[in-house]
Amino acid sequence: MQELNFPKFSFRFKNSENKISIFDDIRKKFVILQPEEWVRQHCVHYLIAVKGYPKSLINVEKELIVNKLRKRYDIVIFNPNGSIHVIVECKAPKINITQTTFDQIARYNLTLNASYLMVTNGLNHYYCQMDFEAEQYNFLQDIPNYNA
Repeated sequence: MQELNFPKFSFRFKNSENKISIFDDIRKKFVILQPEEWVRQHCVHYLIAVKGYPKSLINVEKELIVNKLRKRYDIVIFNPNGSIHVIVECKAPKINITQTTFDQIARYNLTLNASYLMVTNGLNHYYCQMDFEAEQYNFLQDIPNYNA
């Protein structure tokens, strides 16, 4: 897998039936290592090790309903009260992040109402803070550290 624009992290791998899997600390299981999964695992480790978010508040790859359609989010970080603090959309490194990508996460956020959005392809990371009153998002340099 290619090197990403994240700090170096230690991962657990296994090879089964000529498929490499990576251990997901959140889902507590090995998952097939695809380019998007490589980005997702780096992002999860970044959120825990660098930004200080507890594993217990992070959820990965769950289904949600948006306009009666079944969608899956990549990573969600909850607030201790159960509301959603951050939504992260992960793309494979070869996928360019475009306005369409932001539109996708913004549509998800109509349902989830997260305070912050992050979009990454592992090489480029974009962070936004929602302004619900103005119905827009404002770009940030980074998402905030966890603040209990």
